[in-house]
Amino acid sequence: MTETKAVVIGAGIGGLALAIRLQTAGIATTIVEARDQPGGRAAFRRLEGYTFDTGPAAIADPAPLTALWALAGDDMAPAVTLLPVDPGYRCHWPDGAVLDLADDEALRAEIGRRAPGDAAGYRKLRDHAAALRREGLDQPFADAAALLRAAPWVVRHQAWRSVHSTVARFVGDEKLRQALSFGTLLAGGNPMTANAAALRPGSEGEAWCVAGGTNRLIAALAALFERRGGTIRLGDAAVRIETLGDRVTAVETASGWRTDCAMLGANCDMIHACRDLLAGSAAAARTAARLERKRQAPSVFALHFGIKGTWPGIPHRTILFGERYEEALSDTFGHGLLAADFPLFLDHPSVTDPSLAPPGCSTFRAFALVPHLGKFPEDWRRIAPLIEQRVLDVLERRLIPEVRERIVTGFSYSPADFVGDFNAYLGSAFGPEPLPAEGTWFAARNRDAAIGNLYFVGAGAHPRGGWAGALESAHSAADLMLGRG
Repeated sequence: MTETKAVVIGAGIGGLALAIRLQTAGIATTIVEARDQPGGRAAFRRLEGYTFDTGPAAIADPAPLTALWALAGDDMAPAVTLLPVDPGYRCHWPDGAVLDLADDEALRAEIGRRAPGDAAGYRKLRDHAAALRREGLDQPFADAAALLRAAPWVVRHQAWRSVHSTVARFVGDEKLRQALSFGTLLAGGNPMTANAAALRPGSEGEAWCVAGGTNRLIAALAALFERRGGTIRLGDAAVRIETLGDRVTAVETASGWRTDCAMLGANCDMIHACRDLLAGSAAAARTAARLERKRQAPSVFALHFGIKGTWPGIPHRTILFGERYEEALSDTFGHGLLAADFPLFLDHPSVTDPSLAPPGCSTFRAFALVPHLGKFPEDWRRIAPLIEQRVLDVLERRLIPEVRERIVTGFSYSPADFVGDFNAYLGSAFGPEPLPAEGTWFAARNRDAAIGNLYFVGAGAHPRGGWAGALESAHSAADLMLGRG
């Protein structure tokens, strides 16, 4: 029987980052991954010369990544080439209006041209968000007592407000309000209800992408981990976590491989871990039941496609707002409806890195938030082709004429795929919805309350919020596992 001191379930960005931190600290670590490639939701496919990344199209802050190489006494630059994405995002409305989110100076100038009356308000909004961070209101509270101690600051800064209402306090132009609040959607939150404590207005404007695609970063992280002596078991899903009392003792995989472990990091769906992998634990069953009662964030429908022709006028990332905004969000988050005019995100990575498509061609991904399977329990094998056509209708009308005739290859990804590939509860792409009670202030902790050597990492655990949150969760969990937290 192989012995190891730590096991990490899942080779997503959070799992890889945690494993690197443990391995470089001298803890012999093994990653077990169900799929045949590392990356988790940041996987990739190559079809007919096109490279399609399923992970993020850009990175907001490379510092947490360079820190991982530094821990190993190495430099990220030879392994990963970062390319600036400019603008970081383009906001596009049905009436043809456009607003580019770039670095802060460029964004201030853009606001001055578009809504000069809001230039001062934008500066105040930035100052307000910085004040929230200074007072620690962007961090989770351990319990209700900690929140009560922070109550004077919460009241002073009106930190209970939603993202959109906070932005609306400072800027009056509705399009600008949408542009400065939509980033919450990328973490599975509704700007109308998600807590504004972690607001970073305009932060989507500063971004980098990885030459060759995000998959090259994943491959480099996996190689870094293995160079430091770590082991990755691909294509071998964890099927059982053994416990004795309040401790994890061993992990078993689908192949029959089994190992004792002193610590376990779970970079997988938290409900799946507690309900299925820890099926023999009464404490885990209670945790799973508590998590199932939480309001779950939506899922995502994505359409990847490679087309003939190049489109230098379409930037790396665009959000196409519909005629309605608040109403469309209410359809998705509240009513479980497929909104006819949902905000549509469009990634165009080949405009920055032409190597991702054959010469004279382009790689795109369009995606939108859609209700999870608990709110919209339909057969996505039937629904997906209809949504594909709706997405192409929008693109053809607003950005890419005759897009259907230009498509060479592609595929779509639906809530059902999140269930099949990642055991995602109800097919949610994000876990519990980041409401004030479930998001920043009371995000799921990195260490389980009942099983003392079980730790959670990824976008669903503290501190929530996409890749940046997953990397920070790995840092927090590693500190706890190494006795630094």
